[in-house]
Amino acid sequence: MQAPMEHRWQPYDDNGGTCLGVAGEDYAVLAADTRLSTGYRIHSRHCSKATQLTSKCVISSCGMKADAITLHRLLRARIVMYEHQHRRPPSVVAIAQLLSTMLYGKRFFPYYTFNVLVGIDDEGKGAVYHYDAIGSFERVPYTTSGSGSSLVMSVLDAQIQKGNQTIETPVLTKDKIVDLSMDVLSSVGERDIHTGDAGEIFVIDAAGVHKTKFELKLD
Repeated sequence: MQAPMEHRWQPYDDNGGTCLGVAGEDYAVLAADTRLSTGYRIHSRHCSKATQLTSKCVISSCGMKADAITLHRLLRARIVMYEHQHRRPPSVVAIAQLLSTMLYGKRFFPYYTFNVLVGIDDEGKGAVYHYDAIGSFERVPYTTSGSGSSLVMSVLDAQIQKGNQTIETPVLTKDKIVDLSMDVLSSVGERDIHTGDAGEIFVIDAAGVHKTKFELKLD
């Protein structure tokens, strides 16, 4: 007998991509690629994963793009409500807690997003927060998320944390961190089919948010 035909529906999709964040003494850097894909299909080569929330804060989300769009839109709306109520923009610490609350409130049908929040805190120091899908978060000196995150973290451990280093090397400057972020994404683009096309670099400091773009592998 012929096996019965089954039809299944999956509410989630993983659209790939990689992002990373690094916190400096008085700055923070966020890098992410712009490829939007499903499996072996590339839907868009120019789809940004990052959204600027305030003049001192940027968020990037990997995972399902539809959920990321919804999450960023609602988060920006909550920030506008905060500004109307308090007559000032929220701090990065406040946004970090707000994002955690929003994600946890959807824990029974969560946003399929893995977020990295980057900015400058009230003391002028760089802040990087790493999240899981249901709102558990941690402030870290650097982090990564997405389909190529396993390839990124080992490089950050070696170059920033100086893990397993036998020779003393100087602390990386802001420009060196930016160059490292570009090199890491370029390397991931050579090995991860879901990462590529172009990369965006956001540098957040006392002067605001500065965005630059660079090319990655197109195939």
